[in-house]
Amino acid sequence: MISVLVADAHPLQRFGFRMLLENTPDTEIVGEAENGAEAVRRIAELRPDVVLMDIRMPGVDGIEATRRIVATGGRSRVLVLTTFDSDRYAFAALRAGASGFLLKDIRPEELLAGIRAVAAGDAVIAPALTRRLLDAFADHLDDDLCGPVREDPRLEFLTDREREVLVAIGHGLTNGEIAQRFTLSESTVKTHVGRVLAKVGARDRIQAVILAYNLRLTRPV
Repeated sequence: MISVLVADAHPLQRFGFRMLLENTPDTEIVGEAENGAEAVRRIAELRPDVVLMDIRMPGVDGIEATRRIVATGGRSRVLVLTTFDSDRYAFAALRAGASGFLLKDIRPEELLAGIRAVAAGDAVIAPALTRRLLDAFADHLDDDLCGPVREDPRLEFLTDREREVLVAIGHGLTNGEIAQRFTLSESTVKTHVGRVLAKVGARDRIQAVILAYNLRLTRPV
């Protein structure tokens, strides 16, 4: 059973999440918060597996709350949910240590898949959002993203397949999508992803995405 805490300023939004989670066999909602400060306090008490975190909340926003939660080194992992078109703080939330970023207009099954992935220790970003996010915040990356692939000592330790997996991660593909692309089992892909992250020194997939852009393995579209 995956325990979830919902942090969102809007009561109706929290109600919707509660209805979804309570009607899903492997998830349970253990608490709610209407702002970041309350979320930090409740997480310390309840220690949920996953926190569904809105960004725009009164007082302590989702970015600062995420930073504080990650800084404790606890078990709870943050999955940010927001409306990207009106929220330009998404990149800061990921830099603060969020384990994933999804849009609020995703389908329920996509949200549940994201919760399960984050609870399992993975990191998720909506595939379409990966390109838009890094393109919109390209000033946080290196200035020139359009030149030839940069040589980096970390790439030398990757096998050809692992390099392909890194590029696929850079495109925001999930393990399942990578498995389909290369005709591999998901367990094999998971092993490849773990090795890639370890070899390039990335904490999670999000850092791997940023690395792929900085090394020009993946380009803005």
